[in-house]
Amino acid sequence: MQFFQWLTDMGNRYIAEAGPTINGETVPIMVLLLLGTGVFLTLRLGFIQVRRLGHGFKVTSGAYDDPDEPGDVSHFQALTTALSATVGIGNIAGVAIAIHWGGPGALFWMWVTAALGMATKFTEVTLAQKYREVEETHGHAWEGTVSGGPMYYIEKGLGKNWKWMAVIFATLLGITGFLTGNAIQANTVADTMLTTFGLPVWLTGLVTSGIVAAVILGGISRIGKVTAILAPFMAAIYVAGALVIIFLNFGEVIPAFGLIFREAFNPTAGVAGTGVGAFLVTLMWGVRRGLFSNEAGQGSAPIAHAAAKTDEPVSEGVVALLEPFIDTIVICTMTGLVIILTGVWNDKIPTQIVMGGGDLTYVQVDENGHNHPTDVPNEIAMEDGRHVVTANAPLIAWHDVAIDELFVDAEMTRPFTGTIDVINRAAISSDGESYTALWGMAAESGAPLTQQGFRRGLAPLGDWGHLIIVLAVFLFAISTAISWSYYGDRCANYLFGSVAVLPYKIAFVAMHFVGAVLPLAVIWNLGDVFLAVVIIPNLIALLLLSGQVVNETRSYFDRKPWLENEEKHKRLKQTGQL
Repeated sequence: MQFFQWLTDMGNRYIAEAGPTINGETVPIMVLLLLGTGVFLTLRLGFIQVRRLGHGFKVTSGAYDDPDEPGDVSHFQALTTALSATVGIGNIAGVAIAIHWGGPGALFWMWVTAALGMATKFTEVTLAQKYREVEETHGHAWEGTVSGGPMYYIEKGLGKNWKWMAVIFATLLGITGFLTGNAIQANTVADTMLTTFGLPVWLTGLVTSGIVAAVILGGISRIGKVTAILAPFMAAIYVAGALVIIFLNFGEVIPAFGLIFREAFNPTAGVAGTGVGAFLVTLMWGVRRGLFSNEAGQGSAPIAHAAAKTDEPVSEGVVALLEPFIDTIVICTMTGLVIILTGVWNDKIPTQIVMGGGDLTYVQVDENGHNHPTDVPNEIAMEDGRHVVTANAPLIAWHDVAIDELFVDAEMTRPFTGTIDVINRAAISSDGESYTALWGMAAESGAPLTQQGFRRGLAPLGDWGHLIIVLAVFLFAISTAISWSYYGDRCANYLFGSVAVLPYKIAFVAMHFVGAVLPLAVIWNLGDVFLAVVIIPNLIALLLLSGQVVNETRSYFDRKPWLENEEKHKRLKQTGQL
C-alpha cells in the first residue's frame, strides 16, 4: 500500500498537478492541453458546435437511422451509453466542488469548457467511426461486432509506426476503467447507502455487482438497450427535482445568473464566502470540473460511439456534439442553480467532525480571511471550543474551510476544551475523556453540498429532497460502471483479441465489489493520475488527424447522405419493418 501511495504522490506532483504557477495558483499542463486542443479544433472546424448542433439533434432522433448499416447500436443508444459514463458524480459532486472553491462564477467557466469540448468530442468520435473495425463474433453477443476508439485511429490513421502509442492508450484506459469508472463508483454508492440507510457496504456491493454483471455480460447490444432507458430516466428525475426548486425560487433566477456572470470575471467569494476571491482560482476550478464532467478529449466516449449503426463517420460526430451540451450546459447548470438559489454554497451547517475523516483538513487563515491548506500538525490546542491561536498556527478545517468552534455534543451546547491528537485521531478533553468525533458549523462540498441544496430547496414540499440525490448517486454510479465496462473490454479486445473480453468482464465485476467494501483514497488518486496521462496520446492523434476530420466534414455536408437515409427510414416505418 505504501508503494501505491508513493506512486500516487509522484503522479499527482509530476503529472496530474504539474504546471506553471501564476499568482500562487498552479495551472496544470493537462488542463492547458485540453483547452488548447478545444480552441484549435473549434477554429479549424469553423465553430462546428454552433453550426451543426441542430443536425446532431435530428440524427439522434432516429430520423435518418438505417438498420442495415454496420454497427451494434443506434445513434441514440450510442449517445446514451456515452452519457451514462459522463452524467454522474461529476454533475452531482463536481459542480458543488467548483462552486465551493471558485464561487458561483466557476459555473460560467464550466460552460466555456463544455463549448470547447463539443468540438473535441466531434473530432474524436468522427475519427473513431472512420477507423473502427467490424469483426466476426463467433456467435457470442458479449464480444460485440465493432471495435473502435483512439487506439484504432492512432494505429490506422497515423500508421503502424504509431502502434506503440495506441498500445499505451489502450493499456492506460483499461486500467482507468477498473478505477474511476468502476471501483470509485461502487464505493460512492456504498458509502451513500451506509450513511443514509445504514446498509452494510458489502450488501450494497453485492447488489450493484449483480446488476452490473447482468447487463455487461450481455454485450454492447444489451448495454445500449439498458442505457437507452436508464440514462434518460435518471437524468429526468434529477432535472425534474432541480426544475421544481428553480420554479419555487423563480424570482431569484435572473439575479442568480447575474451573480454567475459577475463572479466569473470579478470574483469576490470562493470557499463558503470566505475563499480566495481570485479570478484565476474561479477560472481554474470551473475548467477542471468542466473537463471532468464531460470527458472531452479523454478518449473514452469514442469507443461507445464507434459501435453506432452508420457508414458515415460525421453523422455520429454530430451526435457526440450533444454530450457536453447535455451533460455540462444543461444538467450541471441545474445543479449550480440549485446550489446558488438555495444559498447552501455560502452556508456553514451543523456537521459531525470525524477525527481522521477524509473531509478533515488543516488550514492557515490570512489577514483577509482566506483559507490556505497547510501541513498536518501533531496536535492542536482548544479552549472553550476555540483554537488556542499562535503565529501561523494550523486550524482544524472541513473541506479546507476553518471551523470556528467545536463542541462535544450534536446540539452544540458544550464547547470542547482540550487537545486534538491528530496522530491518534482523537480529541482528548481536559478531563481526560476521549472523543472520535466533535461537532461544529462547517462548509460542505461535493455530493453532500448538492444533497443539502435539494433538501433545502424542496423543503416546502417535505423533508425528502435529499433522497433524490441518493437515488441519483445509485443510478449514476451503476450506469457509469456499465459504460466503462464496455470501454475496458474494447481495450482488452484491442490488446489481446476477443479471447480477453469475457475474462475482463469477470474481473471488472469482481473489482466493482472490491471497490464497494474497501477504502479507496489511494485508488481514487491513482485514477486521477491515469486520467491525466491517458489524454496525451489521444490529443496528439486529434491534432495530427484534424485535417482528415475537416475533409470528412466538408464532404458529408456537401453530399447530404442523410436525405437518402430519411426516405428509406420512412419506407421502413410505413411497411412496419421499424
